Amino acid sequence: MNRSVFVTGATNGTGYAIAERFAREGYDIFIGSRELEKSTEAARSLSEKYGVFAKGYEYQTVTLDEAQVKGIFDDIRSIGYLLDTIVFNAANLGIGQVSLDVDINDFMGVYTTNIGWNFLMAREAARQMKEKGRGSIVFIGSNSALRVTENRCAYCSSKNAIIAMSKSFAVDWGKYGIRSNVVLPGMIKTERWVNNVNNTKYCLPNYTPIHDIAEFEDVANAAWYFGSDQSRNTTGTELAVDGGMLAQLTPNINRTLWED
Repeated sequence: MNRSVFVTGATNGTGYAIAERFAREGYDIFIGSRELEKSTEAARSLSEKYGVFAKGYEYQTVTLDEAQVKGIFDDIRSIGYLLDTIVFNAANLGIGQVSLDVDINDFMGVYTTNIGWNFLMAREAARQMKEKGRGSIVFIGSNSALRVTENRCAYCSSKNAIIAMSKSFAVDWGKYGIRSNVVLPGMIKTERWVNNVNNTKYCLPNYTPIHDIAEFEDVANAAWYFGSDQSRNTTGTELAVDGGMLAQLTPNINRTLWED
């Protein structure tokens, strides 16, 4: 049986690119989404293109539902798999939460998804990996875990907490052959970014030292490195995929950005 990977938030964009990277390497794919129709379609597309087994799952992350998580992993087991890799791409972005005014339930909702839900999923995945004596947990974090952006307190602090959680997994579960690492993307060329002229011309995070920001495939390649045997002796660490933004103290705001 092929090796297998579960990717959350993988029906489009970065998540789909990650799932496709693993499918291209012959992994069987499990797709997670809040919409079953979309996850099923993404799985069908990957299966047809790469000849791998693929299946979509639906879940909600508004509240912590341990039974729902267990049900997903019980189903994976029932069709003959014990996961080799899980990649956490889905996240609550917490956009527009002004710290002085945000409702505490909205604030904690970001933590429910980014920390609580990811913990439940990682724990169930690790139980399967422990049986195999190996496995890899990969979080798609953000460079804003280390240098924050305005009005994103819940998001940035939860992404920082992911780094600590990943290190804890690396320490606690290393004896079972389980590794845990975090990819730290910066700006990514999402549809939202491409369609916003303010991003392409004026937004300071675009002033990267290499004069470019990440494509989906850049993040997918980093996730592949952490999720595969290429990083066999790497655990409890982070890899920034941000064009060098974390390396500089201040951006060079005098240079010209992208032209029309």
